[in-house]
Amino acid sequence: MGAQLRVYRQKINSTKSMRKLFKAMELIAASRITKARSRVAASLPYANAITRAVSAVASQTEIDHPLTTEPDQVRRAAVVLLSSDRGQAGAYSTNVIKQAEQLNELLHSEGKDIKTYLVGNKSQLYYQFRDRPFERSWLGNTDAPVFETAQEIAQTLLQDFSTEYEEGGVDEIHIVYTRFQSMVTQVPTVVRLLPLEVVEEEVTASSETLPLYDFEPETEQVLDALLPRYIESRIFAAMLQAAASELASRQKAMKAATDNADDLVDKYTRLSNTARQAEITQELSEIVAGADSLGA
Repeated sequence: MGAQLRVYRQKINSTKSMRKLFKAMELIAASRITKARSRVAASLPYANAITRAVSAVASQTEIDHPLTTEPDQVRRAAVVLLSSDRGQAGAYSTNVIKQAEQLNELLHSEGKDIKTYLVGNKSQLYYQFRDRPFERSWLGNTDAPVFETAQEIAQTLLQDFSTEYEEGGVDEIHIVYTRFQSMVTQVPTVVRLLPLEVVEEEVTASSETLPLYDFEPETEQVLDALLPRYIESRIFAAMLQAAASELASRQKAMKAATDNADDLVDKYTRLSNTARQAEITQELSEIVAGADSLGA
């Protein structure tokens, strides 16, 4: 009986220690999510403005630019997958990887080859464990992304997009990330970056008229200069959305883990009290039995 009590007390102590860790991680995520949401909000004005500009160029001109024109045949697609560097964020990375797998199946069914680019250690481990190829990965700071990483990713993708298919180039580019809707809801999302799909619902309302622009120098030169910055802003915006989603998922997961630890402590405390009561009862029974035998 004493051994059983020791086991329960050890479990109570270890669970309380884990609870402190879970609570600390929950508080850290809660403190960082505010900054992450602020960064998402701060990135919207620039993203909206550059999207409106690119939309105007693409919709008001008749130019045949490779970044805005659908190819006759799409033979190879690039897929950029944004996951997390660390775990303990619930099903955050699992859900976005599943979304990427569904996209890969769709692209394969259309007869397209796939070049995969990974952001985050979790997606890299997923591919390495299954011995699946990927072109390149970017690790570090998935919960606090920097613009330099977005620029590097954009340059790599644009270089592949401008390369011929026979030399390993791609005909279209997709990005898979988790869109932050609220602290409760984060949605895995697929967006095709290139060829360009412009005039998005969240940027330009259907009743809003795009401004008219005069282009100087030529429109092609404007697109050459504008579209790389547009792609950088789109990738960075996706990284910010993913970072906010990761922190929200981690806070929610750690809150659930803390609650579960509290439940386990209550459960083991009840079991410990029951075992202690049984031990006391047994000791009393032995004392009474001994007294009876002496009296006899």
